Amino acid sequence: MTRLIEIKLRELRQLYNTLDPAPFHAKDLDPAAEEYLVSAVREIGAHPGRVVLHLPPGTTDDEAYEAITAIRNHFTGRSRRAREQLRLLLVRGVFSLAIGLAFLVICLSARELLVESVEPVNRILSEGLLILGWVAMWKPVEIFLYDWWPELRQRRLFARIAHMIIETHGTTPAALTDAMCESGLVSA
Repeated sequence: MTRLIEIKLRELRQLYNTLDPAPFHAKDLDPAAEEYLVSAVREIGAHPGRVVLHLPPGTTDDEAYEAITAIRNHFTGRSRRAREQLRLLLVRGVFSLAIGLAFLVICLSARELLVESVEPVNRILSEGLLILGWVAMWKPVEIFLYDWWPELRQRRLFARIAHMIIETHGTTPAALTDAMCESGLVSA
């Protein structure tokens, strides 16, 4: 069963970020509109969904098409940025792992020199080096075990929104081609 996400607009400006000077098709969405869409898609979970824009009276066909395009472009861009953030996080993880492993090897090597001693101070330093070496591995382990999951989930969510079916009510976008309607990406 397809779940509906409905957005009722009193005026088209509600959809767009008023501080963004870009043309409508490249304009960022209003943060409240974006948050509403993101939370609605999270709420419906894995169920298929579609967005229904209830446009204000007098909305032209071109404005309706621009609204659909703006939503797609916005979330495609967000998905692309989230993918780049994930890539940067994993690169940082690789560098952190290399540095952590090198430091761990140094700490363990220094520890081996101190372990042979029976003096209490050397034994304390030896244990301290062991702990310090493993603490240096904390960040890479955190990145590779935990930090990348939310980034991946965010990217998938944005991509899902970008590919949802978007319908408009209040006008029928004449600029939409039959091929776009048949593809299922847009429903007139």
